[in-house]
Amino acid sequence: MGPLLVIAAGGTGGHMFPAQALAEDMLARGWRVVLSTDARGARYAGGFPDAVERRVVSSATFARGGVLAKALVPFRILRGVLAARADFKRDRPAVVVGFGGYPSIPALGAAVLMKLPTIIHEQNGVLGRVNTLLAPRVSVVAAGTWPVAVPEGVEPVHVGNPVRAAIAERAGAGYIPPGDYPLRIVVIGGSQGARILSDVVPAAIGQLPAALRGQIKVEQQARAEDIARVTQAYADIDVRAEVAPFFDDIPKRFTEAQLVISRSGASTVADISAIGRPSILVPFAAATGDHQTANARGLVDANAAIMMPESRFTPGALAEQIATVLSSPEGAQKMAIAARGQGRMDAAQALGALVQELAHTGARQ
Repeated sequence: MGPLLVIAAGGTGGHMFPAQALAEDMLARGWRVVLSTDARGARYAGGFPDAVERRVVSSATFARGGVLAKALVPFRILRGVLAARADFKRDRPAVVVGFGGYPSIPALGAAVLMKLPTIIHEQNGVLGRVNTLLAPRVSVVAAGTWPVAVPEGVEPVHVGNPVRAAIAERAGAGYIPPGDYPLRIVVIGGSQGARILSDVVPAAIGQLPAALRGQIKVEQQARAEDIARVTQAYADIDVRAEVAPFFDDIPKRFTEAQLVISRSGASTVADISAIGRPSILVPFAAATGDHQTANARGLVDANAAIMMPESRFTPGALAEQIATVLSSPEGAQKMAIAARGQGRMDAAQALGALVQELAHTGARQ
């Protein structure tokens, strides 16, 4: 049997998608791969190859629940760490890689206690809370966005944000610029959806000139509780729309889109860059360290994307930007090409090579 890699991730698709990309790469290298996550993270593991073993561990976050739930958080995490350590004693990993989020704590915590080789991969331009806590304690910090803000004394390695095989297969897919035919706009707000997009996008499209509005088909991801009202909002302005809580075929949808409107989570930015599509990015204002603004900066500076802070994300302002992109085929084509130029298609391989190197050299503890 090949060496064992344990991947610790969960919480959102933003953590799980790059984890899936690493799993695909390491399986191709002949490694065994285990995904360590919690029950919530397991819901986003459907795209992982069948060869990846899933282990659901106990974890928790202080961000949700009442006083009692918060009081129990340390005990739930400790239970997860002890369970992971018991697993590792039975089947010792060569390397443990964490992708952030509270579900990554048990496996990484056990690995640190056992002095196993460890890596954390930070997708964003600012480390999340869990990765900030673990960065000084792991062997290597790998960065998806560059530059990245890290604790003093930590020297990150830039590898880029890995994209899933389904995205990589469509890298640089031909872009059909806007013209006199149906135009697709894909709207996503991260794997959890985004209420501000549900509030603003339908209203903005309703303000577009009638001729342009009549060409548009919207494919929008929305929270379950918002689906009915968003669907009705599009029906009221006679715009074709598909509204769902989650799309499991984003590679196909991005490929067929003339425009993407999205939050600027690191995985989404990586997917947009890999396929190469014009985008309007709306950073999540409450993100830790304003990291979504940092994530968007590369595409914006390359003239591949338009960034709209939440404070200026109004129906009128968005309508103006949508019209600008969809009314200029040449400009949209240039944005698509520029976006593709920002993609780093070797990120999964770079991270995989780092895993192999660390397995051979041992942990830098």
